[in-house]
Amino acid sequence: MKLDRSQSRGARRPSRFRPVRQRALPTEPAIRTRRFLFLALLALLAAVPAYAQGVADRFPAARDFFPGADRFGELEGTPPAAPVYREDRLLGYVFLTADMVRIPAYSGKPINTLIGVDVAGRIAGLTIVEHEEPILLVGISEERLQRFAAQYRGVSAYDRTSVGATREGQVTIDAISGATITVMVENATIMRSLRLVAESRGLPLPGADTAAAPPTTAADGAREAPAAEAAPASRPAATARSPAAGPAATAPGGAAPVMPTDDEPIWVGVWRERAFQIALLVTGLTLLTLILVFQDWLARHPKLLIYVRDGYLVFTILFIGWYALAQLSVVNVLTFTHAVFHDFRWESFLIDPMMFILWGFVAVTLLLWGRGVYCGWLCPYGAIQELTQQLAQRFKVRQFEFPDVVHERLWALKYVILIVLFGVSLQSLADAERLAEVEPFKTAITMRFMREWGFVLYAVGFIAVSAVNRKFFCKYVCPLGAALAIPARFRIFDWWLRRRKECGRPCQICANECEVRAIRPTGEINANECHYCLDCQVTYYNAYKCPPEVDRRKRRERVPRAREIVRELEMHIGPAGLDDRSRASGDRGCEGCPQRDGCE
Repeated sequence: MKLDRSQSRGARRPSRFRPVRQRALPTEPAIRTRRFLFLALLALLAAVPAYAQGVADRFPAARDFFPGADRFGELEGTPPAAPVYREDRLLGYVFLTADMVRIPAYSGKPINTLIGVDVAGRIAGLTIVEHEEPILLVGISEERLQRFAAQYRGVSAYDRTSVGATREGQVTIDAISGATITVMVENATIMRSLRLVAESRGLPLPGADTAAAPPTTAADGAREAPAAEAAPASRPAATARSPAAGPAATAPGGAAPVMPTDDEPIWVGVWRERAFQIALLVTGLTLLTLILVFQDWLARHPKLLIYVRDGYLVFTILFIGWYALAQLSVVNVLTFTHAVFHDFRWESFLIDPMMFILWGFVAVTLLLWGRGVYCGWLCPYGAIQELTQQLAQRFKVRQFEFPDVVHERLWALKYVILIVLFGVSLQSLADAERLAEVEPFKTAITMRFMREWGFVLYAVGFIAVSAVNRKFFCKYVCPLGAALAIPARFRIFDWWLRRRKECGRPCQICANECEVRAIRPTGEINANECHYCLDCQVTYYNAYKCPPEVDRRKRRERVPRAREIVRELEMHIGPAGLDDRSRASGDRGCEGCPQRDGCE
């Protein structure tokens, strides 16, 4: 067989291609390692521009502090501060308060403020750059914040400042209405951090001879005094210097000023400043304790109880609410829970003495009486609703109640709101505080209705509804009431509110009269919903309304009447004749008396 030439040539020619060697695929750990290195490189590249930026690029407000500056340095040194220059002349420093002083404010977290200080030790300007204060997040306009910050312009690092009060030899700083505690913390933060920077950079006293201190130029940078080593950025708030410390003295030789030392915590000064309010609040809480202890006696005197209760509600609105601004909120519950799991410090709560004392009292009453003591006596917004409903009843405004089926399902609404707020707070406490505006407390109490019309309409709307449905918001919407009801289930005593075996079987008088509908048809009081108004206790001791008491009263009234009938018979037929009639009738003793059922 003759082969084809091409086939024979192809068969004789050796292969020109080498066998392909397959590469091994990268393993999964190798892939993860490469991916990690790639992401790390991207993060590093992204961080380089931010690091390279000056403090003025990251915080443009710093340029407003020093209009003539042409160069801003980086935050450096101990404590960190960025030098500011015009050509080669040092104008001052810019720094962040959170880098050196971290005093927990109302939210439990510090307020971070950007401050500019000139070489004379005076504030050139400041602005708040970060905070989580509820009253500042929602309620205080940016304009009011700027007006507050403008008061510090020109204040020296060695001045003594006083917030909300005029004192001789001190610079007065006007407080922000509704944010007194926040402002006091901010004032302490500003002055303490300012003094730390002034001390570390050797800034002279106002009016002092600056020639005595070595000059600071662009060549030698920021000069740090040895005192800076004693004031690290991690200094705890409880031991930081107080802004109320005396003016600084000058060291021998006219060098850097010697800062006064004062280890008094800031909350101690706050408690001292509010001694009158504390005394009045403690007196009011003591009076309420006496009311609760002697509630049985007051329930037997219903007219006196009405005056006592209404008077205390007025005290709650005017003093606890609008004067002391001690309206508790679900925000306090979320803040406390967040602090327990993160960075709990008593200073965060002691900073507001009114709230601290009130919360302490509420914690005790939760275990003894339940949530009703606060909700019925100490809540300013609840007191407004209750007095509004009483006023509506005086004008014979028709009341409206939901059917039992709807009412019992609406009860669950406030618990749903609480769960949502708690869930959001786990991710972002600031977002939870914004959502907590479902409570109109800030508008009605803290801001005294001086707010945008939408918030005011919301707060007034619930008050208007309470005129026809007693404490509508408290019964169905209030997340604070839901939060208080949970620990109240562990209360120690259940016998403060008296009940009888006839209650609910068959008597329904108390259940029908309870306007917050906290009494079940079976007669038991639902302590989770009771507001401790004591109306049921007034009925309990009412001998003309409570059926067992009515029967007891009638029996007591029959005894004098029976004795009177006996005397009348004795006058007509004589004692001997009465005995003869009794024997003739076959009766013995009182059995012959027509009023024998009333004898005791």
